[in-house]
Amino acid sequence: MPKTLADIKKSLDCHLGKRLQLRANGGRKKTIERVGTLRETYRAVFVVDLDQDENAFERVSYSYTDILTEAVEITFDEEPKTAVID
Repeated sequence: MPKTLADIKKSLDCHLGKRLQLRANGGRKKTIERVGTLRETYRAVFVVDLDQDENAFERVSYSYTDILTEAVEITFDEEPKTAVID
């Protein structure tokens, strides 16, 4: 797993447009699981377009800090299920 925010952003930049599974901490022992496509990366956040069949809204965004603190885990479809960003 990347150790800095810049490394996380570079890693995500290499996966733009790819399908992913996202697991986020929803608070109070809740885990949110979503499937979508990594659409864009910005200076402080990244945007995921969600599958419309499974979700009520079109897209979500998270900060790179969420990945660094392990509040969000991302697994890309072409990687093994246990992998978390390079």
